[in-house]
Amino acid sequence: MMALPDDIQRLLDLRGLKCPLPAMKTRNAVMRMEPGGSLIVLATDPMSAIDVPHAVAQAGGSLVSQSRDADVLRFEIVKRDHQDASGEQAAR
Repeated sequence: MMALPDDIQRLLDLRGLKCPLPAMKTRNAVMRMEPGGSLIVLATDPMSAIDVPHAVAQAGGSLVSQSRDADVLRFEIVKRDHQDASGEQAAR
């Protein structure tokens, strides 16, 4: 992945990788993101349609959109601010 200015979404191209790699790599990328950061993930493994949204949630991200163009799945992800266990915004 090449370095991009902060105002441009990052792209994680996972096309051609098989389960469980797309979910694992997505989870790791989301965990490294700053709150409010965004990421576009491209994947071709059909299981990614199920696994990537779960990995995003586990890593503290929100799935903004999910779409398919032929065999390519596209996920738009944003890293959530820290939240407490009840899901409410944590006091700062």
